[in-house]
Amino acid sequence: MAITIVTDPEDTLFDKLAPDFKRTIRDHASLPLKNALIHALGAVTFYGGASVAETELIMDFFMEIVESDGHDIGAGDDAGVVAAALEEWGNLATQLDDAEEVTRRSMSSLVDQLDSSEILVQVAAGENIALLYEKSYAEAEDDEVVEDHSESGLGKNFVQKYKPYPRHDDLIHTLRGLSSGSKKYLSKRNKKTQHSAFVDILHSVENPMKGPRYSEALDKDNRVRGSRMTVRIHKKGLLRVERWWKLHRLQHLRRILAGGFLNHWIENPVIFESLRYIIVYSTSAIKSKLTCGHSLFVEEI
Repeated sequence: MAITIVTDPEDTLFDKLAPDFKRTIRDHASLPLKNALIHALGAVTFYGGASVAETELIMDFFMEIVESDGHDIGAGDDAGVVAAALEEWGNLATQLDDAEEVTRRSMSSLVDQLDSSEILVQVAAGENIALLYEKSYAEAEDDEVVEDHSESGLGKNFVQKYKPYPRHDDLIHTLRGLSSGSKKYLSKRNKKTQHSAFVDILHSVENPMKGPRYSEALDKDNRVRGSRMTVRIHKKGLLRVERWWKLHRLQHLRRILAGGFLNHWIENPVIFESLRYIIVYSTSAIKSKLTCGHSLFVEEI
């Protein structure tokens, strides 16, 4: 169902499917089914015509799962379910034009999840924190003093509109500890995952206009290398992932499409619309724009 939603989005799907998805997530005994339906609910909210208000209500539903460690839906302390709720919360947050209120309501809960013993939960919470810091910046009004972010590729007209977290120094301290990957109880593989993820997250919280895998190193032309995260899709295209919102969306699509991602990259223009726009859009508007050839979409990305 989630693949069908991504393949053929319609503005009526949210109203038709979301209530049943939520009810089954709450009532069914199967933890794998809860996990899968959380991702499907995220997809139908993103692509199925949900309004901004409806999107925020689904985000609140996901955050209730996180804050209760899964107990609210009968999945107490199940790391997979909690991580799924965090992942879909973050993907939906990419659609919000103004995330200040959502940030105010949710940041403390996300920070609390950094203390989880589960690496999946830690990383999902950390990536959401980095996203919210990124979204605290917006294009400046004419009368606002701006900072120079030209080295990040965004130009000079972005300004931080609000402070995402009042205990910023405490958060930095926590992220530095996680970026060291030094927890004794972690396996060697998990230490590597934790270190790699939280080095990026820490860097972006300290410098919110610098996205994942940002490098301060200079290239041969004495220019800052900047974002080094790129995704090569076979021989069909290259996607530069320089912002957290884009990484969240890419990860969402990969979770759903799995081994079929290449086919969708080639055949499904919805993929390109998802990775080009930040603001909530209508699926009917997407379809009106799909008159361009595939090669043009690849070139624009």
